[in-house]
Amino acid sequence: MLKVGSIVWGVRDVPRAIAFWTEALAYKPLRPPSPDWAILVPREGTGVQLAITQVSSQARDHQRHHLDLYASDRKAEVERLLGIGAKRAEWRYPEGADYIVLEDPDGNRFCVIEK
Repeated sequence: MLKVGSIVWGVRDVPRAIAFWTEALAYKPLRPPSPDWAILVPREGTGVQLAITQVSSQARDHQRHHLDLYASDRKAEVERLLGIGAKRAEWRYPEGADYIVLEDPDGNRFCVIEK
């Protein structure tokens, strides 16, 4: 079973994005942010986390946002998603990556993460 774990939001200025989104959504950092990465969660109650990541691309030129989908059995979910129309994305993975990058039938990328 899959669930949305994070919406990953690509930005040019992480501190500015943190200030904006924490105010806009009544969120807070899950833990102290780094200069290029932060995870925001609701101040109260539950909700989808918003992961802020630094990117170098312009919004009009490149897909900068994607979903992180959490799976208890990543391999089985990837195979299921491939069977219903997803495709493996060309991606250079760092050593020990805990995610697989796929594309939906329209070419939008998303990650499947073992959780």
